[in-house]
Amino acid sequence: MATYHLIEDDDRILVGLSGGKDSLLLLELLAKRAKIDHPRFSVEALHVRMENIHYETDTSYLQSFCNALNVRLHVKTTSFEIGTEAIKNSRDARRQKQPCFLCSWNRRKQIFNLAQELGCNKIALGHHQDDLIHTALMNLTFQGRFDTMPALLKMRKMPLTIIRPLCMIEEQDIKAYAEQQGYQKQKKLCPYETDSHRSDIKRLYDAIEQMNPEARYSIWRALNADNKLIEE
Repeated sequence: MATYHLIEDDDRILVGLSGGKDSLLLLELLAKRAKIDHPRFSVEALHVRMENIHYETDTSYLQSFCNALNVRLHVKTTSFEIGTEAIKNSRDARRQKQPCFLCSWNRRKQIFNLAQELGCNKIALGHHQDDLIHTALMNLTFQGRFDTMPALLKMRKMPLTIIRPLCMIEEQDIKAYAEQQGYQKQKKLCPYETDSHRSDIKRLYDAIEQMNPEARYSIWRALNADNKLIEE
């Protein structure tokens, strides 16, 4: 929060709550942090159900989780048909037959719309440091550019800022904490979870860490030095 100035007084934050360990931790940390006077901010959560992708989170568990934190939970249901979305951006159009892209694109629409309806100015997503590093390697390998999902991203077409407060936390630490806290796992995982370039990049990154256990910090320093973690 301090390094990248993610939260300020009077922020209204909508958390994307998928039900995975990352989003559960994000909501828990933000809800507890909101009880401290400075900075002064409020938190709500949104869980999006996707009708035609067969993975599932126990909504009653999410509701009880939010109740314990005194956070209001919103639940939206949506769906998509492959190849039918009106996506005009040429790069996005090339990818529109990929279920992972369409699922993410439709979820983002739901959270952007609700955030504006509620008067929220920030959206918090649960990407951790491993996610950002893997994204940087994917972009370098497949797109020919060095960048990643920034810790802070101010949207150009709407009055919203995306923040990723877990960006400096390693995935292994989140796993350990989730087990310690007894977070309930998702009932059904996404069928496309292991069928993507991201899975390939994760295996590549694991091999890189075998060669150099400090690789994480080298890549992170490079992202910082190139101003890739804040986009205003």
